[in-house]
Amino acid sequence: MKNIIEQKLKLALSPEILEVIDESDQHAGHGGWREGGNTHFNVKIKAAALDGKSRVMQHKMIMSELKDEFAGTLHALSIHVVN
Repeated sequence: MKNIIEQKLKLALSPEILEVIDESDQHAGHGGWREGGNTHFNVKIKAAALDGKSRVMQHKMIMSELKDEFAGTLHALSIHVVN
Protein backbone atom coordinates (compact mmCIF):
# COMPACT_ATOMS: atom_id res chain seq x y z
CA MET A 1 0.00 0.00 0.00
CA LYS A 2 2.84 2.39 0.85
CA ASN A 3 4.32 1.94 -2.63
CA ILE A 4 0.94 2.44 -4.30
CA ILE A 5 0.34 5.69 -2.39
CA GLU A 6 3.81 6.94 -3.30
CA GLN A 7 3.44 6.03 -6.98
CA LYS A 8 0.01 7.60 -7.37
CA LEU A 9 0.95 10.85 -5.63
CA LYS A 10 4.23 11.12 -7.55
CA LEU A 11 2.44 10.62 -10.85
CA ALA A 12 -0.40 13.02 -10.10
CA LEU A 13 1.39 15.80 -8.19
CA SER A 14 5.14 15.55 -8.98
CA PRO A 15 6.07 16.37 -5.37
CA GLU A 16 9.38 17.87 -4.34
CA ILE A 17 8.99 16.16 -0.95
CA LEU A 18 7.01 12.99 -0.32
CA GLU A 19 7.15 10.85 2.80
CA VAL A 20 4.64 8.05 3.34
CA ILE A 21 4.67 6.33 6.72
CA ASP A 22 2.62 3.26 7.60
CA GLU A 23 1.14 3.87 11.06
CA SER A 24 -1.25 0.92 10.98
CA ASP A 25 0.39 -0.81 13.94
CA GLN A 26 -0.43 2.22 16.11
CA HIS A 27 -4.14 1.68 15.46
CA ALA A 28 -4.49 -2.02 16.25
CA GLY A 29 -7.95 -2.67 17.64
CA HIS A 30 -9.31 0.71 16.54
CA GLY A 31 -11.98 1.33 13.92
CA GLY A 32 -10.90 0.50 10.38
CA TRP A 33 -7.84 -1.47 11.46
CA ARG A 34 -7.42 -4.87 9.85
CA GLU A 35 -5.08 -7.76 10.51
CA GLY A 36 -2.04 -7.31 8.30
CA GLY A 37 -2.07 -3.50 8.41
CA ASN A 38 -2.05 -1.23 5.36
CA THR A 39 -4.93 0.73 6.87
CA HIS A 40 -3.51 3.93 8.41
CA PHE A 41 -0.88 6.15 6.79
CA ASN A 42 0.74 9.53 7.32
CA VAL A 43 1.73 11.60 4.27
CA LYS A 44 4.07 14.58 4.26
CA ILE A 45 4.10 16.30 0.87
CA LYS A 46 5.34 19.43 -0.86
CA ALA A 47 4.17 19.93 -4.43
CA ALA A 48 3.74 22.97 -6.64
CA ALA A 49 0.35 21.59 -7.68
CA LEU A 50 -0.86 22.19 -4.10
CA ASP A 51 0.49 25.74 -3.78
CA GLY A 52 -2.13 28.44 -3.34
CA LYS A 53 -4.90 25.95 -2.65
CA SER A 54 -6.90 25.88 0.58
CA ARG A 55 -6.15 23.04 2.97
CA VAL A 56 -9.51 21.50 2.12
CA MET A 57 -8.73 21.60 -1.61
CA GLN A 58 -5.24 20.15 -1.04
CA HIS A 59 -6.71 17.25 0.92
CA LYS A 60 -9.42 16.65 -1.67
CA MET A 61 -6.81 16.52 -4.42
CA ILE A 62 -4.74 13.97 -2.52
CA MET A 63 -7.70 11.88 -1.39
CA SER A 64 -9.18 11.74 -4.90
CA GLU A 65 -5.95 10.16 -6.17
CA LEU A 66 -6.38 7.36 -3.62
CA LYS A 67 -10.12 6.68 -3.98
CA ASP A 68 -9.55 3.09 -5.14
CA GLU A 69 -7.35 2.38 -2.14
CA PHE A 70 -9.99 3.79 0.22
CA ALA A 71 -12.48 1.44 -1.40
CA GLY A 72 -10.13 -1.39 -0.40
CA THR A 73 -7.97 -1.64 2.72
CA LEU A 74 -6.90 2.00 3.23
CA HIS A 75 -8.92 3.46 6.10
CA ALA A 76 -7.21 6.66 7.25
CA LEU A 77 -4.71 9.13 5.84
CA SER A 78 -3.11 11.88 7.88
CA ILE A 79 -1.88 14.64 5.53
CA HIS A 80 0.73 17.29 6.22
CA VAL A 81 1.30 19.71 3.32
CA VAL A 82 4.64 21.53 3.52
CA ASN A 83 4.59 25.10 2.20
